[in-house]
Formats: sequence, structure tokens, C-alpha cells
Amino acid sequence: MNSSGSTSIFDKGLNPVLQASITFGGVIVFILCAKLVKLTGLIYVPDRFPWMTAASFLLLFAMFNSVFSLSAENMLKYWGRSIYSYLGLAFASGLAAYFFSALSIDEAGSYRWIYVVLTIGYLVFLGIMAFMRQIVEFAQREEWNHPRIRRNRGRRDTGEQPDARED
Repeated sequence: MNSSGSTSIFDKGLNPVLQASITFGGVIVFILCAKLVKLTGLIYVPDRFPWMTAASFLLLFAMFNSVFSLSAENMLKYWGRSIYSYLGLAFASGLAAYFFSALSIDEAGSYRWIYVVLTIGYLVFLGIMAFMRQIVEFAQREEWNHPRIRRNRGRRDTGEQPDARED
């Protein structure tokens, strides 16, 4: 969408697979740090912490991936890769949480419903971003004549074109 030399991360089309890989790396790092803290005995870390970490990073992926979809060249192609990346991340982080916590998703409490809510929320986020993008593209295509009318208000209509700058 933006081809200028901007250095903003939001102007670059970040690949959803790369986003999911980075997010999964964050899941693993946080789970390993929590295991290390638990082994040292510094603070109590609950057994369900890996599931909480997986769900938290899934929400983080959903938010950032939705925002990055605004800068995608082809929205449908981006959405396809994003949804597959989300499903892969949900499966991989759930598998990691299962192996690190030794609890299934049913034994971990309400995390099955949290996964369902996050998935529905992710789809809603993508829909909101697509709608916002359509509104912005429509506004950019629309010719807006009212500022010209306001600029000429108070002048007599002499039939002449006003100068570009009359101060």
C-alpha cells in the first residue's frame, strides 16, 4: 500500500508465516524461562502456565497479524496465509504447552474455550481491518469538492479564476 521509503514496521508487508514463527519462539522462550524460575524455586509457577503463555501469544499474534494485514498488497492471499499460520501456531503452541505442562487442554481448565474465543476474536479482528481498509480506500478514491466551496466563500463571483495564492 505504501511504497515510500518509510521505515515503519507497519508499512512493510510482514509475512504471516514469519510472524507465527517469531510468536512460537516467544512461547517457547517464556515457557522455558518459567520452567527455569520454577526449578530455582524463586516464585511459584502454576502447572497451567504453559497454557496461559500459549493463549497469550496467540492473542498477540491475532492482534499484530490483523494490523499488518492493512499493508498487504493482496488481502485475500494474505488472509489465506494468515489463517493457516494462526492454525499452525495454535496447534504448535498447544502441543508445546501439553508437553511442558503434562496437562491436556481439558485438564488445564477453561483453555479449550479460551482457544475458541481467541479464534473467533481473530476472525473478527481480520474482518474489522478489512472493513477499515475498504473505508480508507473509498475515501482516497472519492473526489472531495467541499473544501473548495469553503475557500471561495465570502468572495464575489466575478467569473474569473482565483489566483493560486491570494494572501
